[in-house]
Amino acid sequence: MCAHAILLQTVTFILRPMTSFRAIELGVPVFWLGALSACFAIVPLLVAIPSGRAIDRVGERPVMLAGGGLLIAASLAYIVGMDSLLGLAIASVILGTGQLLAVVGEQALVANAGQSSTYDTLFGKYTLAASVGQAAGPIVIILVGGSGAFPDAVAVFAAATGISFALFVLTLFIESQRRPVRISVVKEGGGLRLLRSPGILRALIASSIILSAVDLLVVYLPALGTERGLSAAVVGGLLAIRSVASMASRFLLGRLATRLGRRRTYVLSCVAAGITIGLLVVPQPIWSLAVLVAVAGFALGIGQPLTMSWLAEAAPLGQRGVAMSLRLTGNRLGQILIPTTVGIVAGSVGVGAVLAVTAGALGGAALSVRGVRVDVAPEPD
Repeated sequence: MCAHAILLQTVTFILRPMTSFRAIELGVPVFWLGALSACFAIVPLLVAIPSGRAIDRVGERPVMLAGGGLLIAASLAYIVGMDSLLGLAIASVILGTGQLLAVVGEQALVANAGQSSTYDTLFGKYTLAASVGQAAGPIVIILVGGSGAFPDAVAVFAAATGISFALFVLTLFIESQRRPVRISVVKEGGGLRLLRSPGILRALIASSIILSAVDLLVVYLPALGTERGLSAAVVGGLLAIRSVASMASRFLLGRLATRLGRRRTYVLSCVAAGITIGLLVVPQPIWSLAVLVAVAGFALGIGQPLTMSWLAEAAPLGQRGVAMSLRLTGNRLGQILIPTTVGIVAGSVGVGAVLAVTAGALGGAALSVRGVRVDVAPEPD
């Protein structure tokens, strides 16, 4: 499953930055970068909860196989439609749908295999694997795309197609974590009932803000680099630094949460990410940009697995597929609304304003845990 997560994120972090690079190369205005990012989330917003229910009924592997097939289709769609904004948008929709199906399956596997006391460690390991893929994606762009101002789109999209095929084959070897209690519980509850559980809605909002912050860095670092005259290789290096820093924080997450507590670890990570992303708006040399991106990546790497642990602990057995799909629904809603909104800001004010708004949103995420128990509960006798 961790190998699956690596390949999935590698494909995603090849295709999403390449969407921005290709759009900029085509002369697309900065505003449309936010719209393209929103395309990634439109259809997934509609299919997330049904996919979670399907997982709770038939297991994770069938849904993950569907996701792998769509990732192959998305990579091919990029090759066919890379010369137009419409083609890039259609390919982004397919990519977002396939990625969601695969991710919700992965997260349900982890949630169904663990328990409260092990969630931080398990989700830390899972998201560490995802970070390996997030770091590998930009590296593939550098290695395959050449050293020009813009990467070779055909070569990069072809590489993504090959990796997507390997992902689909690997999924055949993953076993679903089905449990007898699952179907009976699913019939008794649903997404709306789960939303009324204590802390669930706040966890969804917090997760959406943190993921959107990661997305905006991925989407707008190429635009920031273009504004400041940085090469594609330098921007790819910054994206890889962010991913490697997230890997480091996820490797340490179990120990951090044990030592500091889940709530304090979460708040400190949001504050640190907000400050460093806000400082990116200041013109500075490449080395200091790298330091800020590294700190932001370390801090942002903590938020996602912690919110996964938060949700997995709050959701009853048999509804964890729905819980993770609700989380992904909230994430995709944020990926539609937040990038589109900040894209309007970027078109009128500039990329720096996008980063400033992102920093402020992370401050709001830090406040979201007030009055909600997020630390590990003692195991029942």
